[in-house]
Amino acid sequence: MYYIKRFFVVFGVLSSCLGFGQENLTGYFQSDIALKYKVAPHYSHSFKVAQRAYTYEDDFSYRIRQIDLVHFSSFRVDSKQGLALGIQYRFRESFDEPEENELRIVEQYKYSHSNETLNMGSRFRAEQRISPSLTIHRFRYRLAIDFPLKGEELAVGDPYLSASAEALLSVAKGEKPEYDQRLTSHVGWLLGQGTKLEVGAEYRAEDYTHTTEHAFFLLTSLVFSL
Repeated sequence: MYYIKRFFVVFGVLSSCLGFGQENLTGYFQSDIALKYKVAPHYSHSFKVAQRAYTYEDDFSYRIRQIDLVHFSSFRVDSKQGLALGIQYRFRESFDEPEENELRIVEQYKYSHSNETLNMGSRFRAEQRISPSLTIHRFRYRLAIDFPLKGEELAVGDPYLSASAEALLSVAKGEKPEYDQRLTSHVGWLLGQGTKLEVGAEYRAEDYTHTTEHAFFLLTSLVFSL
């Protein structure tokens, strides 16, 4: 409970300082559940279902925005490097007209290293976001860290903290390039061998070289690893 209280205090301060006095602000709640399993020693699959809902537009409300189905196939090159190919389908048209559904293809390279307590990773992604009216090519770089909040090694029942910063560039034919920045933090718990629960927050500055859109996310995630 101590870490949950600290998390919401920090999230509230950030929200007050960065967003709620500004225009172009949207708030979201996003939850997901994921299953990861190994097919071979160096090859694994993951499946995820995610839902995103509006919680703040011009005022506070709750309205579903989209549902995502995601699959990744990952190949571990060695103890530090990995490659992955993903596919995602976003159901949005039924919830948020006149927006369109979207098919997304993802190529990923990840490099990670760790010491006794701290894990650090760099992730590069290229995405093709395909909708009926437009195809957007997006390029992403994320730097992330995580570490246990109790002791030097994560044991069942122990909490941990993760944080990341991600820069994004989106380009499309006939459109101006769009630059985004994301800052994310999670508090997580190892509930059992292969089961994690995470609660987090994210701030996004979207299209910040033109008319900046501010977005805040409250995040929850449940991950099963077999």
